Amino acid sequence: MRRLAVFLLALCALAAAVAGIARAGDSTVEQRWLKGKTHVALVLGTSDYVPGDVRVSFLVVDKKSRLLTAPTARLSLASGMQAVPFATGTATLVSTAGPATKAADGEFTQLFVGHIRATAPGTYFLLAELAGTSVTGIGNVIVRAKATTPGIGDPAPASQTPTLATTKDSAKLTTRTPPDRELLRVSVAQALKAHQPFVVTFATPKFCSSRTCGPVVDVVDGVRRQWSGTRVQFIHVEIYADNVPSQGPNTWVRQWKLPSEPWTFLVGADGKVKERFEGAMSTSELAAAVKAKLGIAPTHPTS
Repeated sequence: MRRLAVFLLALCALAAAVAGIARAGDSTVEQRWLKGKTHVALVLGTSDYVPGDVRVSFLVVDKKSRLLTAPTARLSLASGMQAVPFATGTATLVSTAGPATKAADGEFTQLFVGHIRATAPGTYFLLAELAGTSVTGIGNVIVRAKATTPGIGDPAPASQTPTLATTKDSAKLTTRTPPDRELLRVSVAQALKAHQPFVVTFATPKFCSSRTCGPVVDVVDGVRRQWSGTRVQFIHVEIYADNVPSQGPNTWVRQWKLPSEPWTFLVGADGKVKERFEGAMSTSELAAAVKAKLGIAPTHPTS
């Protein structure tokens, strides 16, 4: 009788699980994608994913290169086009412009940013359904066992990044116009040696090569103003040797093993990475991370 009871309980649990799958599996990723009237491929701004909470950013662009927007987008993640999604989430359309950003013609300063959970490495299909529209977008997300760049909890490389103390000509240190001089005063190695928490962004304002890179340096500088007077340091490092793209990535980009640009890292006083952002992000997203991950409140939160 005891074995029969255990068997019946297991059978009931299995039936409940199957029923749950049936309820949740009313449509596959492909069916949901084709349900929309406008089907597009997502222009992903992120690529270095690891198991856990996955941050994705993307643009939705039609065949005429027009940006398609909505306040939010429903996200679904599945193992294949014919599979039922195993995880869902929401992406929000955010501004990636900094306080002083002047967008160039054709430059996008809006981006969808969302989070979705992937518990194991693999190649997955990401579906985005734009709220209040008939637009559906699809893209691939490759989750690897280990991050390419320094991951959360990893020690930050002690790079001797250039500063105004080593190179007086700011034009050699930054391609931003006007120069972001306040982001060029402290090196990564100096901040680590002084046990100062810091934000470092690897970006090239002039030679940004993708539609999803955004004015990251403007955003970082805007957040720097909010933390003015605190121990948090803010650092900008360019991408290319001598600021010439044809010469390839510079020493510091190679030290951090960056596969793309831009990248922004938050490093604690213990010298370990607390958060990382691939591609563009909003001022509010970065500011919230600095406050939460570095544990220091802003002195000028509305700057």
